[in-house]
Amino acid sequence: MSCKNCVNHQRTLPQTYRIVSIKRETANVTTLTFPVSLGAKPGQFVMLWVPGVDEIPMSVANDDGKELRVTFFAVGEATRALAEKKEGELIGLRGPFGTSYAWEKGQHLALVAGGYGAAPMYFAAAEATRNGCTADVIVGARGKEHLLYKEEFRKLTRTTLHLATDDGSEGHKGNTVEVLRELFEKGASFDGVFACGPEKMLVAVADVAAEKKVPCQLSMERYMKCGYGLCGNCTVDPLGLRMCVEGPVVRGDVARTIMEFGQYHRDDLGKKNPL
Repeated sequence: MSCKNCVNHQRTLPQTYRIVSIKRETANVTTLTFPVSLGAKPGQFVMLWVPGVDEIPMSVANDDGKELRVTFFAVGEATRALAEKKEGELIGLRGPFGTSYAWEKGQHLALVAGGYGAAPMYFAAAEATRNGCTADVIVGARGKEHLLYKEEFRKLTRTTLHLATDDGSEGHKGNTVEVLRELFEKGASFDGVFACGPEKMLVAVADVAAEKKVPCQLSMERYMKCGYGLCGNCTVDPLGLRMCVEGPVVRGDVARTIMEFGQYHRDDLGKKNPL
């Protein structure tokens, strides 16, 4: 077996890395940085193993060739255990897996992020603007204390940041899709729309993009176990697409043909759970 094949094989198996830094974004959202690059692209995910607890999929918030960063909301057993980790502790990583956002040099993009979807949207914005694109980034949350990555977005070149909060505590009072529609109504011309966040938001973004005849790419979150497309747990109805292989980033026109899109998702046992 060649050395190249060894490297590729190793990336599909968990390897442990020490946490080099921890940032508490909010009361429930944490960012961890690891001293490794897995060559991830914006929109892809890694399988993150918390020893003695579980292995979970997690979107990549940044992979700059030197370090890899993930941002997560502590909501389940594994993420709560992860949030309690200290600098220097070991965590397992494998990947990257799945599809990524795609653009062409010099395009004007609208990036829509809800909640902790701001983290992978930051990765997309950073890479796209580095490739000569300009970006209008719309970040939304319930209130200003939940807005993520504001300062990071503001440091990017060729990027305009728009904020939206449900309670009006910062930026537009309302949701991100209202801001997107307002940009179109003011004459903005986009070559593409990217979105990551709650699925109801993704449905609305896809609807606006279809109405304006602008291609869009959406990150569909599903319960992923293996990352290889073997277990079938993240397969969506009725197309049979495996979100860990043919997703998580899918075209808007494809998402709109998925029966469960915006309606339900399946848990670890395959049971339907309404959104």
